[in-house]
Amino acid sequence: MKNSTASHNSAGVIGGGVENSGALEISKSHVNANTAPSGGAGVISVGTVQIDHSTITDNIAQFGSGGGLAIAGIGIVTNTNITNNTAPMDGGGISTVIKLVLRRTKVIGNQAGGLGGGIFNIAFGTARLFDTKVVKNIALTDGGGIYNDGGTVELNTATGTVVIKNRPNNCVDVPGCVG
Repeated sequence: MKNSTASHNSAGVIGGGVENSGALEISKSHVNANTAPSGGAGVISVGTVQIDHSTITDNIAQFGSGGGLAIAGIGIVTNTNITNNTAPMDGGGISTVIKLVLRRTKVIGNQAGGLGGGIFNIAFGTARLFDTKVVKNIALTDGGGIYNDGGTVELNTATGTVVIKNRPNNCVDVPGCVG
């Protein structure tokens, strides 16, 4: 998917904008204003997805998790904005189960009705953030910026990764994250 837009779509269950179960590359594209009842309203991937120089914005998971991006496989996201997505459960911006790598990415202004307004990392998942900004996300319950539910989250602050101004707090169970 290159130089494309997936906008204003709705799914019966998952993957309002894009659903992937194999290998997918998204480059210089926009995934916005999509809805899905169970999750992954913007993009859901149970395979491998690489996203570069794209936007995932204003997507809504109506009853589930992963408003913008739901990764149940391997996700590598670079130079991408994940903003203003909503999930009534967990992971307003991103919900990840297996492996997520964020580089030079912004996770801003997302909301979750449960845990992890910006990012929700499920048990056994690994999330690594390099030169990434997690800012002004909101979770109703806990982990406004990042909620780690027993997996591994690594913030590479030496590259400029920051997690700030999230509510009710920046992180839960994330080493090196303050508040």
